[in-house]
Amino acid sequence: MSKLSISDAAEQLGVSREAIHNRIRRGSLQSVVENGIKLVIVGDEKSVQTASRKIDNKKSSNHTDERYYKFLEEQNVKLQQKVETLEGETRTLRDQKERMLIEERIKIEKIYKEKDEQLKNIINAISSKFMLNTPKYKPQIQDESLEAEIEEKIEEEPLENRKLISLNKYLKSKDFSKKKISKIKEKFEEKANEDSRIITIGKKYYIDVQKYDYSDLM
Repeated sequence: MSKLSISDAAEQLGVSREAIHNRIRRGSLQSVVENGIKLVIVGDEKSVQTASRKIDNKKSSNHTDERYYKFLEEQNVKLQQKVETLEGETRTLRDQKERMLIEERIKIEKIYKEKDEQLKNIINAISSKFMLNTPKYKPQIQDESLEAEIEEKIEEEPLENRKLISLNKYLKSKDFSKKKISKIKEKFEEKANEDSRIITIGKKYYIDVQKYDYSDLM
């Protein structure tokens, strides 16, 4: 080992003076101050190069570690973003599923409600038909006095409250020609046994214009 000035050490090691100063700061070279002059303690060239390589390897290793940690941080950020994206898609799918279930439930409830209404209407229609058709399945009244009594009771009822009115009386109240009246009566005769709107008492037909529309027969 020997003590050399900065310039001599730089020349011996084949590097610049600045490199010698850097090695002293890093600790790869030892130095002492004698008589106000900084001297560098150097051994043989091999030991100096070995010490220098150790410092360089350590520095390189530190740099590699920094890049590795930086890479891990970047990957962590990317994974976090993917997790947030997947969570958002999961929430969206869950919301869509809930909306679909609600919409299906509403549709089913609506269908059952409509079916209930249709069933009620059918039952009411059947009940009304049986009630209205009841006289048709009884033997027609042949006793003219009894027919007259029934007609009298119908006619005695105030016109504004009257539900049944004889077809003849109704046709007379309209401005129909004799030819049209005759055709209307023919239609009523054809439909009397199958149309629940037509009430038969004896040989006469009665209609309920407050409840039914007879425009297809008129």
